[in-house]
Amino acid sequence: MTPDNAEPDLAVPADEAGVRYDLDGPVATVTLCRPEVLNAQTPAMWDELRNISRKLPGDVRVVIVRGEGRAFSAGLDLSVARGAGDSSLAVLAQLSPAECADRIASFQSAFTWLRNPSLVTIAAVQGHAIGAGFQLALNCDMRILTEDARFSMAEVTLGLVPDLGGTKRLTELVGPSRALEICVTGRRLHADEAERIGLATAVVAAGDLSGSVADLTAAVLAADAGAVAEIKALLAGAPQRTYAEQDRAEREAQTRRVRELLGPGE
Repeated sequence: MTPDNAEPDLAVPADEAGVRYDLDGPVATVTLCRPEVLNAQTPAMWDELRNISRKLPGDVRVVIVRGEGRAFSAGLDLSVARGAGDSSLAVLAQLSPAECADRIASFQSAFTWLRNPSLVTIAAVQGHAIGAGFQLALNCDMRILTEDARFSMAEVTLGLVPDLGGTKRLTELVGPSRALEICVTGRRLHADEAERIGLATAVVAAGDLSGSVADLTAAVLAADAGAVAEIKALLAGAPQRTYAEQDRAEREAQTRRVRELLGPGE
């Protein structure tokens, strides 16, 4: 990993969208960079996240998602949601049900590419990760939290539902009963609870966040890329499979690995 004070191989400066993309060999870092509003998210940011997903080089193996400043993301920018723009709640309400669903699908695609089997994605979370911020972290494979981190699925406080790809991962991690409680209360979960119930991969001191993420990234990169992709796919599909189906998936994955490593007939 490139040290914090070093120049990466490629850096695209932050623009008005409020998202920065840095590339350092097989590692891409996506930074929400609206620290003055705690990285509150807008549709323009989601457009840029989608753009980043399209321009990732094929040799990228790890994507790190982080927030600039003292928070990961305070969630949806309410000034946009309550405004008069094309993606405001008022405008969405005037669309047909199909058009509204299509618009939301475009928002979701800014998040769901982080579940791509060929990538390992890591959220580096400090401070608040609320609503859309929580769901952005949930779409990542792993979440490293600082001790001051706070999660909250706050959509219910606006009379809305979580709709950015977070509900399935949340349910898989904590179970349907706890997921329901988290979503309908909108309460804030401290880092220690997040770790206890399986939402956090690790909790570290604030000063250790960058180093811990770098160590985890290095460990992922040290593993065989093909094996990592197969393992991620096996684990992602496991909840939908029976034991027999999972056994078969393991056999098929291992066969592909052996043939890839040694070649047929060797």
